[in-house]
Amino acid sequence: MSGSRLKHHGQFINYDKPIKFTFDGKEYHGFLGDTLASAMIANGKIILARSFKYHRPRGIFSAGPEEPNALVSVRSDGRLEPNSPATTIELYDGLDAYSQNAWPSLSFDIMSINQVFSPLLVAGFYYKTFMGTGQKFWHFCEHFIRRAAGMGKAGLEADPDRYEKSNIFSDVLIIGGGPAGLSAALQAASNGETITLVDENKHFGGSLYEEQGTIDGKNSSSWIEDTLKVLSEYDNVTMMTRTTVYGYFDDNTLGAVERVADHKEQPRKNEPRQRHLKIFAKHVIIATGSLERPIVFAGNDTPGVMLANAALRYANRYGVCVGDNVAIFTNNDDGYNTAHQLRNLGVNVTTVIDVRKKVDQTLITDNNIKYITGNVVTSARGGKALSVIKIAPYDMPTKTIGKEKKIKIDTLLISGGYTPTINLCSQTGTPAVFDDEIQSFIPGPPTRKWEACGAVVGNFTLEEIFIDNKIKNGNKKAIPFALTDIPSSNNSAKKFIDFQHDVSVTDLKIAYTEGFRSVEHLKRYTTLGMAADQGKTSNMNALAIMAELRGVTIPEAGTTRFRAPYKPVALGTLAGRSVGNNYRVIRRTPMHDWHLAHGADMIEAGIWYRPQVYKKNGETITDAYIREATAVRNSVGIVDVTSLGKIDVQGPDAAEFLNRIYANAFLKVPIGKARYGVMLREDGCLFDDGTSWRLSETQFLMTTTTANAANVLSEMERLLTLIWPKLKVHVSSISDQWAGMAVAGPNSRNTLERVIKDIDFSEEGLPFMGVTDGTINAIPVKVSRLSFSGERAYEVFTATHHGITIWKNIIQAGADFNITPYGTEALGTLRIEKGHISGPELDGRTTMSDVGLGKMASSKKRYVGSVLKERIGLTDKMRKTMVGLISHDYQPLKAGSLVLEGSKNIGHLTSTTYSPALNKYIALALIQDGNTKIGNTVTAVFPLKNEKSSALVVDPHFYDKEGKRLYV
Repeated sequence: MSGSRLKHHGQFINYDKPIKFTFDGKEYHGFLGDTLASAMIANGKIILARSFKYHRPRGIFSAGPEEPNALVSVRSDGRLEPNSPATTIELYDGLDAYSQNAWPSLSFDIMSINQVFSPLLVAGFYYKTFMGTGQKFWHFCEHFIRRAAGMGKAGLEADPDRYEKSNIFSDVLIIGGGPAGLSAALQAASNGETITLVDENKHFGGSLYEEQGTIDGKNSSSWIEDTLKVLSEYDNVTMMTRTTVYGYFDDNTLGAVERVADHKEQPRKNEPRQRHLKIFAKHVIIATGSLERPIVFAGNDTPGVMLANAALRYANRYGVCVGDNVAIFTNNDDGYNTAHQLRNLGVNVTTVIDVRKKVDQTLITDNNIKYITGNVVTSARGGKALSVIKIAPYDMPTKTIGKEKKIKIDTLLISGGYTPTINLCSQTGTPAVFDDEIQSFIPGPPTRKWEACGAVVGNFTLEEIFIDNKIKNGNKKAIPFALTDIPSSNNSAKKFIDFQHDVSVTDLKIAYTEGFRSVEHLKRYTTLGMAADQGKTSNMNALAIMAELRGVTIPEAGTTRFRAPYKPVALGTLAGRSVGNNYRVIRRTPMHDWHLAHGADMIEAGIWYRPQVYKKNGETITDAYIREATAVRNSVGIVDVTSLGKIDVQGPDAAEFLNRIYANAFLKVPIGKARYGVMLREDGCLFDDGTSWRLSETQFLMTTTTANAANVLSEMERLLTLIWPKLKVHVSSISDQWAGMAVAGPNSRNTLERVIKDIDFSEEGLPFMGVTDGTINAIPVKVSRLSFSGERAYEVFTATHHGITIWKNIIQAGADFNITPYGTEALGTLRIEKGHISGPELDGRTTMSDVGLGKMASSKKRYVGSVLKERIGLTDKMRKTMVGLISHDYQPLKAGSLVLEGSKNIGHLTSTTYSPALNKYIALALIQDGNTKIGNTVTAVFPLKNEKSSALVVDPHFYDKEGKRLYV
């Protein structure tokens, strides 16, 4: 195969605009309108890729999205896009493309040594090869297997391009702008309905560019031009090129990707690279056409073997000759038409080989072509470039070959018929049906919501598509038989079915022998059709061979279900603008800027930004949180708790409602008091915890954990709507209305007394769990005496817009006590020392008894989860319960570590920290029957880094178990 430009000018090429581009660092030349594939063929570049498993040299095989071989990487850095078919990449000035899956170079790939070991790398080899000598040897081999396999590599840098999302509402969506799609659009446009016509290519017209017939007395190009002009005059018609519909979902909703700027070096300012379209259509017309089918024979992956229709497209559209000495191997009439058109365009087609013995003599019209009927190509040879093929007479009934003979050529074009592109039709949920005439599956019966037309239903000729400018589901062009596995004199030569994943006939036979005969099992065991091309060129041949092995018909063998996406979709397109800080809503507290100005390292806590630590003088995170936690224990600290969920619960039945959703009693909470409460899910496991402040007879202020704020509100609304609709209660989120801060430590009362003059902070005036109102410089505040740290502490809430003012006032008031702002790290340390639970312990699997709160649960009432929490599985004495661990060897303990007693895994660590109060590394853990393990020594194992630490099991309340510090 040695490509060149033809004297005939390609229809898509602008010869006045030459383009420079590079492939593997070498400069090449093309023209505006070329694809990367057409330009590389024109430059005589044969090999563009190496195969997935065996690293065999692979050339260009097709001219469209079905390309299984020529996968390359384009662009670089954050714009790097691997596994892109060269056949769909539009050429632009400055394009950089790279081969992939080859080392050290494409022309000399050391990993091609895999071909020598191919008998070991057959279907399912990773389940049975290298296994006999034990697990260690398999893991050793696994490393090399993973390095050897694969295609391109994704970039590590952030994608700098912009992506957008858009919705389209249309009465009629027409997918495919070929002859059937354009004809459908003409018919529908005059009805006044909104029409959206989309095509994945740069140009509308589809296969019409290769048709020699006339439509309404016009040649194909003229008819396309006139039709597009007529459609453009309709206000109700929208036409979109470079747009691929990749998925058909429920309720006639379809996903599509518009490639806005993929044909440019980079998008213009504010221009998206791609746009994701969600299309809502009342009716869908699928006119996605068909793909030419390969023929299976020995060496059919040799560079220089390609689809016949692809060669015609390269010649007609791009003015590119695919070879100097070309033969065509076919089993249908279209191979002859292709041969004659290629000759007319200047391509030297010398031979047509047809498996059929009887051929319509009107097809044999060119004296310069040698027509050989009743023969097959048994093998193709040539290493990195095709040089010779072998042909032999073929007996169809016995499927045997006669004496072989050689023909020297540099290009072999194969035409095994056409396979309708039914992917989207299959995604509608309608099972495909098999058509014996074309030996392929076609869409099942259409519904009121969608229909298919054109080649996708098996109409492969213009006469079948156009009758009085109407779409016709007429007679199909018959293919007498399907070629499956052509015999060869060289039994060791590989006959590939799935080129992209190196799946051969041998692999199918092995799968059959080992019992993987269902099409779904076959697909997964051999990886057939699981590559980026989704088996577009391989599925039908594979199904035919498996059916033959099983001794059943193809429809009896069945077909796999086609799933979205039809073509790979860039992750950036699915994300749109929801990346970085726009990925989800991020909330900042009123004190956010103050935190940053005072050295805070901010972290995400749910949807909030919270200070992790406040670093001073080059401190590490560990240094900072130890200093902060020590300050709280010894004097006073202040922490921003605005992120807590805050829910207003009002109504005559507010107390009754809380009594039903909390496991502990809430019916008789006095006004002006707060109570800690625990919620369960209906299955009896822990849901959330927090405090609720009773502000009046009919009103509570509920606080929740930061992470569960939205979930708790949603559950409360569900219960009131569906379970207890007669309760007179209203709930609403007020999280954004209140700023909150907790002041903790022995000097917390002294600090607040200096700034809040109208509250009595004595034990009688504001007892533990008391709630009251006051002012700071005339700004209203709510204060509750609560503690998460184990020290005397108060929570102060105020209106959000006053948050920073109140914060600064308290900071100023505590200056004499060296008040220290502290972040989530110190907050975590303080609560672990006290044995309080948080998110790591509320993992969705734990119960109240597991974390030591079982005695809080009321036995005198029913509440959410009260029944199912008594299940046998949740009351088993061997359940994991919460304990404390102290490191024996002064080694840090890692959250998530396994806890081993001897060699037995008995649990895991949930929360860990260094405790400045104990001067030890401590942790909370959930271990089996933990209460009986106190005093035992266990081992904390972190397998990811092969780390081990010895630890003592202790009570989870490390610090001030009696709670005396609350009153200091």
